[in-house]
Amino acid sequence: MEKKHFALKKLMAAVEKELLHKPNHKTLDRLSLLVGFQDWDSFQEALQGEADGRTNYESKEYEDHGD
Repeated sequence: MEKKHFALKKLMAAVEKELLHKPNHKTLDRLSLLVGFQDWDSFQEALQGEADGRTNYESKEYEDHGD
């Protein structure tokens, strides 16, 4: 029984450590791509402003055609 208790305690410590660990910037960039942003910084700007994922894909070419 003591071994199970120790194993559980060790598992909980590992899970706690992982939950408190912040992903690196490269991982955050990749996650941002999944939700339609070019990078983490663009995603953060959209969360704090009025921008959305579409602003990442706008260009002069589309604006000139009135699309």
